[in-house]
This record gives sequence, structure tokens and C-alpha cells, in this order.
Amino acid sequence: MIIGNKNFNQNRTYIMGILNVTPDSFSDGGKFNSIDNALHHCEQMINDGADLIDVGGESTRPNYTKISDEEEISRVVPIIEAIKKNFDIPISIDTYKSHVAEESFKAGADLLNDVWGLKYDINMGKVAKKYDVPCCLMHNRDNLNYSENFIQDVKLDLLESVSIALENGISKDKIILDMGVGFAKDLNQNLSIMKHLNEFNSLGYPILLGTSRKSMIGLTLNVPSNERVEGTIVTSVIAVQCGCMFVRVHDVLENKKAITMTEAILNAR
Repeated sequence: MIIGNKNFNQNRTYIMGILNVTPDSFSDGGKFNSIDNALHHCEQMINDGADLIDVGGESTRPNYTKISDEEEISRVVPIIEAIKKNFDIPISIDTYKSHVAEESFKAGADLLNDVWGLKYDINMGKVAKKYDVPCCLMHNRDNLNYSENFIQDVKLDLLESVSIALENGISKDKIILDMGVGFAKDLNQNLSIMKHLNEFNSLGYPILLGTSRKSMIGLTLNVPSNERVEGTIVTSVIAVQCGCMFVRVHDVLENKKAITMTEAILNAR
């Protein structure tokens, strides 16, 4: 899969480093709002082993405050432009709004990371096709009305997002799927996603796992967001074992070491 000017091989696991330029993200809100701070953190993540950078301008934590397209654009576009000017690394834009996505692609973003899997904004698929960018389609819904076969329900929901993408002319080789840990799921359902992660390979698309510092880890270990590195690492190791192509994390260095060690073991004779 080509993202930006980089070729990503599905036989290994890559790291998407999280760069939140928001005042209210659950884990790092307000830390990287200025261009200087954002660039410094971006450089650190690259040095630590990030393969691409995910820029987000609106928090999607539980009970988040929705902001206007214009405010979100004002947060992310200068950061995307600055990263493009200073570093040679693909950039993902974390948004579910087509206007924000379009301005981000104009600024140089290389990948769409949509937490609503093209289902929130009917124009999102058209914009992604227009700029010919790969799309990460995350599982999400506005209810918890699952059947007794929860994993199958998630698969079917994801295939709905795939259908929207294909109907908009987005090619199959530009689609990535994310199971949406932490979105429209309770603790047991999030843990079930992790237990059955390898089953999602049957859908036939690269998988991204995003669990970094999320409530699944906090509730299981009874720790605050700044003490969830070890729990995140465990999920990254499982991601490698299950063949996920990407993990989206805050703590790049620690997860990079764990992934490298896991891959070395799995690739040994």
C-alpha cells in the first residue's frame, strides 16, 4: 500500500504516531497546540520509530465537545503544512468531516482516518476519491444494540463502510479497517475485539489497531491515562501476532521496541 511517497508492506506492523492538536484530548490535550511544540513532538516520534503521523484537531473522547469545521481546519492545516515542510513522513488526518478532510489534503495530508467509517458525512467518500488517498475506516455506531454475535455485527458494520468506499470509487487497495476499540462498545466488548482480533483478517483488508491509553486499559488495570503504556504494549504485541498492519499509539518508542522484539521472535526459524 502506498501512503504519501512511502510503500507499506502488509507483512509487518507499522506505527502511526498520534499528534493531537486539541485542548481537550483525554490523554494529551493542550500539549501540542503550538506549531513549535507539535513539530518537536513529531520529530521525537519519528526518531522513536513512527512510520506515519496522525494529526487530529477535534477530540473524539467520550462526551467530547464538537467544534466547527473552521476551527478544526485552523488547528490542523498549519500543523500539516509545517510537518510537510520539515519532515519526510506520511501524514494522516483524523477527521469525520469532509470539509476538514479536503483542506487537509490540500495542505498535504496523505491518508484519511475517519472514526465514522464514511458514515457521518455523505461527502467524505467523494473527497477521498477526489484526492485519491487511502482511507482508514473505523467501526462506530450511535447505539449499543448488538446481537448475540457481537464480532459478526462489527464485521457487518465495517463491510457497510467498505461498500460506501467502493461505491464512491475508492479502490480496494486503498482501504484499511479499524475495529474501533473504545467506540460504541463496553469494556467486555472491547476485550472481545482483542481476543478475536485475528478473525477480522477474513474481511480481506489491512487492519489498524487503536488502543493507546484507552479506557479498556484503564478500567482493566485501574490506572489513569498516563499509566497505560504497559497495557498498550500488550495490545501491540497481540496486533503483531494477529497480522495487523498498523498500530496507532501515543508512546512510540516503547511500542516500537515491543513490536520489533515480537516480529523477531515470529520471524525466527
